[in-house]
Amino acid sequence: MEQLAGAAPIMISAFGALTLGIVVYFVGAGLTRRLPVLAKYSIPEPVSGGLIAAFLALMVVLLTGREISYDLTARDALLVYFFTTIGLNARLSDLLGGGRPLAIMLGLTIAFMVVQTIVGVFGATLFGLSPLGGVMLGTASLIGGHGTAIAWGPTMAEQYGVQGAAELGIAAATVGLILASVIGGPIAKFLIESRDLKPPPGDDPPPTAAEPDPTAPDEITHVNLMRTVLWLHVAIAIGLTLFEWLEAAGIMLPLFVPCLLSGILLTNTVPRFFPAMSWPAGTRSLSVISEFSLSVFLSMSLMSMELWTLAGSAMVLAVTMLLQAVAATAFIVLIVFRVMGKDYFAAVISAGFAGFALGATPTAIANMTAVTQRYGPSPLAFIVLPLVSAFFVDIANAFLIKWSIVLMGG
Repeated sequence: MEQLAGAAPIMISAFGALTLGIVVYFVGAGLTRRLPVLAKYSIPEPVSGGLIAAFLALMVVLLTGREISYDLTARDALLVYFFTTIGLNARLSDLLGGGRPLAIMLGLTIAFMVVQTIVGVFGATLFGLSPLGGVMLGTASLIGGHGTAIAWGPTMAEQYGVQGAAELGIAAATVGLILASVIGGPIAKFLIESRDLKPPPGDDPPPTAAEPDPTAPDEITHVNLMRTVLWLHVAIAIGLTLFEWLEAAGIMLPLFVPCLLSGILLTNTVPRFFPAMSWPAGTRSLSVISEFSLSVFLSMSLMSMELWTLAGSAMVLAVTMLLQAVAATAFIVLIVFRVMGKDYFAAVISAGFAGFALGATPTAIANMTAVTQRYGPSPLAFIVLPLVSAFFVDIANAFLIKWSIVLMGG
């Protein structure tokens, strides 16, 4: 849709966007209380609220012709906060236990990336588009997300002649994010309830759940919150330094990845050398910050989707994304769940796989959080999935996209 002549976009400041993100979360929470079907299928509160906000923004654009632009600086900071809390909650025993499942999950993810690319190419050729355009309807935009779509779009357009590649990729990533947010919970519900799966006895709560480690200090005070924020900032500072070193060496990774790793490093070293120190891992204070960061990040991500950009490629998007959703669901139910063990952990991982295979890592975490809050904890899932989806997949995706382009004669 073209913006009306002379109509300036509606600019929402970083403060305004953050405030709206909090409001949107409460809208979603209210919907969950009033519509039991949302809780029944483990639809995260930020998703339902965010989708409503995105459709309201679409109505504003259609009625006024003025696009809405959000300053998402605060959202990006919340993403870093969230993954750092995951790192600070990652115990060495969990990491060691995640070795074999992590390797299996990585293999499954790479296999699905090939499937996703094939489906994207099929959808593109079905509507007379270049097969290279299908790359933007596959891993470049779905597993890769908006960031990868934006990064590869200009290259596909300028070097390989795929007109509108960036716009197509961004639109696909947007639809994928919606699908990822709504299919993970129902998939897990089907797998868990049809097989009467239960969490193993004695499992600790997952790092992102509302319930902290019962053996850790549980009093929330301003001092405990400030201590937790301080350690978060120490971990982020280390992660930022590592990020800059990697960037200087030509290794490009999202900022939250080195922050996640620095949190893991700190939580498995500092308490060992200074056992008398009060450490935030497993505390209510860290849990509160983790939940807040994830919830508002996802609310802001969903509410800021530019749905009005989808009109130009509506048919190819509708058909191809439907095919991608069917392929993802079949792959998860028939392969991922079975290969990962056909147990409760596998069901939770399946919800997470749906989240990042079509959307993004935070969506995957939100899916798993909603599932574990309903059915019970699965801490290993919250270690394995972020390491695969937030670290290894970005590297594998870059090679796969380039390989796909070469294979198709680009």
